[in-house]
Amino acid sequence: MDQHLFFLINRTWARPSLDLLMATASSWDFWWPVLVVGAVWALAAGGFRARAMVAAAVIAVGITDAVVVDSIKGVVGRPRPNAVLEGARSIDLAKARPRFLALSKPLKVEWTPAGRHPKRGNSFPSGHAANNFAVATVVFLFYRRYGWLAFLPAALVSYSRIYVGSHWPSDVLVSCALGSLLAVLVVYGLRWAWRKFGGRWLPGIHGNHPDLLET
Repeated sequence: MDQHLFFLINRTWARPSLDLLMATASSWDFWWPVLVVGAVWALAAGGFRARAMVAAAVIAVGITDAVVVDSIKGVVGRPRPNAVLEGARSIDLAKARPRFLALSKPLKVEWTPAGRHPKRGNSFPSGHAANNFAVATVVFLFYRRYGWLAFLPAALVSYSRIYVGSHWPSDVLVSCALGSLLAVLVVYGLRWAWRKFGGRWLPGIHGNHPDLLET
């Protein structure tokens, strides 16, 4: 089932008009400036809730990426589909510095030949999917009315990881759930700590904002 769904996304449903979009969405080089600008704006002009959200997102991604994802990858060692499946497509942007110049160059598209069977790899879990859903979940918990919109780019990035051949569908689905779960634990853990200890640490701020999520 996993292999069948992978080939549907990676080949059957693929379109030349989507290749550039998916390769770009899958590239961290195009996302980090957006995240940095958004974080700086939130810290500078967003108020207490926005600053608390940025802090929670940084902690959630730190735990998700550096602790949980890296640890599981080392234990599981699942090969990527484009390393083991004959006929899988691998799509990537051309090499360029700065990275946006790759948009004007032809994409790197390769097909996995027969006979490639590495014993180990780092396909599971997907750091892209886990981290993006961790951030999206944090944004949603702090801003319920419009925060759900953060799941749209997170879903695009996660889907693109299958499209470009880097992850199995099950990698991505489990990683999305994992990132969201960890984000929930981080946000409500911070909320509990702020309620319990915020009055001692920062009494002035805590008096005006006794709850991280209801300010």
